[in-house]
Amino acid sequence: MLSFTPRLIAQSLISAVNLNLTLSYTNRIPQDIPTIVVSNHRSFLDAPILIQTLPYSLRIACHHYMGQTPVIREVINSLGCFPLANTNQRQQQFFRQASNFLTSRQWVGLFPEGTKPMIEPTSPYEIGEFQRGFAHLAWKVPVTNLAVLPVAIASLAETTYPTIPIRWLKQFDRDEPFFERQGSHPMLVYHRVKVLIGRPYLIDRAKKQEYKGKQAKKLARDLTQYCQSQITELLIEGCY
Repeated sequence: MLSFTPRLIAQSLISAVNLNLTLSYTNRIPQDIPTIVVSNHRSFLDAPILIQTLPYSLRIACHHYMGQTPVIREVINSLGCFPLANTNQRQQQFFRQASNFLTSRQWVGLFPEGTKPMIEPTSPYEIGEFQRGFAHLAWKVPVTNLAVLPVAIASLAETTYPTIPIRWLKQFDRDEPFFERQGSHPMLVYHRVKVLIGRPYLIDRAKKQEYKGKQAKKLARDLTQYCQSQITELLIEGCY
């Protein structure tokens, strides 16, 4: 019997849109170490692309509403993604789930830009400000050695289609301010994409001892800036 694994589902979605996909700098992918994958995010295809191109089991965090919305909920479950909790429980539950995956040597994928680029389409070489939750997770997760891997998804050809009204999603997440907007939710479909792997940021036991007090905020900020800079440079390289 054929087993519909997350990788097979991801490959099927990529094939369904006839996406031409190339991969650069695979030699930078960490080996045999728990890894947090950080990527830019403009399309619903980003999660399948990461799941398909990276060689380890990848559990990607996704927006709360995706776990509440029919059809979308079934798709993300089949991909092995985990939706964030509602606003009141989000931070605590995210840390617990992500830590469990990483300590069991699964990889965790995150899109630090959040919801905004999905509602307000940007140019292929642009990224928004990164939220720092992934950086605090990287420093706090109870594993001895960890890698944070920046990955750029560079779109070389794409089409944007209107779909459902944005405000319709408010029923699935009343705390998301972007769902107050008028108009249709854009659906960005890639036709040709280059995935570029950045240089991993390694955190060992000795480095973890530095994560305390005021230094903790600085370390999280530095890691966030590192990943954002890596992805920005890779997007410029991939798009031109």
